[in-house]
Amino acid sequence: MDFLGNKKTLIIVLLFVSAAVLAQSKGTSDIKVCYGRKSRCFLKQIPCPKECPFASPTDKNAKICYLNCDSPICKAECKKRKPNCDGPGSACMDPRFIGGDGIVFYFHGKKNEYFSLVSDPNLQINARFIGLRPEGRTRDYTWIQALGLLFDSNSFSLEATKASAWDDEIDLLTFTYNGEELVIPESHLSVWQSPGNVIRVERTSSKNSVLITLPEVAEISVNVVPVTKEDDRIHNYQIPSDDCFAHLEVQFRFYGLSSNVEGVLGRTYQPDFKNPAKPGVAMPVVGGEQKYRTTSLVSADCIACVFAQSGKLDQTDSRVMDYGKLDCTGNSFGGNGIVCRK
Repeated sequence: MDFLGNKKTLIIVLLFVSAAVLAQSKGTSDIKVCYGRKSRCFLKQIPCPKECPFASPTDKNAKICYLNCDSPICKAECKKRKPNCDGPGSACMDPRFIGGDGIVFYFHGKKNEYFSLVSDPNLQINARFIGLRPEGRTRDYTWIQALGLLFDSNSFSLEATKASAWDDEIDLLTFTYNGEELVIPESHLSVWQSPGNVIRVERTSSKNSVLITLPEVAEISVNVVPVTKEDDRIHNYQIPSDDCFAHLEVQFRFYGLSSNVEGVLGRTYQPDFKNPAKPGVAMPVVGGEQKYRTTSLVSADCIACVFAQSGKLDQTDSRVMDYGKLDCTGNSFGGNGIVCRK
């Protein structure tokens, strides 16, 4: 048995070395090898797309080569490190959403409260809003400070911790899984995954940026940013000197949602959804605070929530969009927030 174990180890090492040599000889792309034994891609050598060769972790605009070992296609993709705030499925700024229908809208919510962004039978995504209300204003200025995920019987959360001033060299992300704090080393492409690989978290830069993967369910690209002095000047937020209001930029990519998906963002993926955002308005605000308010970051008790802890997607249920009409020519997070598959 020891001989067989050593032989398998030797084979893996040789494959790794040969992959590195092959990548160096090509000079235009890296080679990825999937080591997940249960994956169809196990030990296959997969070249990265040529547009993202050896992406430098110091280049914020560079793309990264990402291999999804759970994919039956065994294909590497070239992805941007950060969320695209102008792409579908995004939630950025104060907060500005782009729905699955491609329409821009704002949802302000209220500071220090929780709202459901997505609620489906097998997935719940909540957000904690932070904010302030300057004197004379009739509503709160708000930003998304934390995300909470419920899936099967598990929970996961990440948040941007409070900081008086922004510093690029300080990581503000904190994580929990099933109520226990996680420590994910601050290094480019550092990875943590849960037992059974039901959730995977990869740092897409050494600090303040991650990609969260729920295999066959969703991918979530997250970046932490402050409210800048320029934003404060333009919008007259009146940000105090002791808080830069560090918050999240987020972009979601869904593999499949039921036709009755709910939530501030989730409802825009319903096949017959009619967006109430008024066209031609500079900041079309959409309400729903009462329907989507939850009591905590990891609860599914909003009025419109449809999440069930043991919920499974009904395979006979109609999907959110007609896949035949999707734009499948783009890179990651292309199309209408839905993954294109052959």
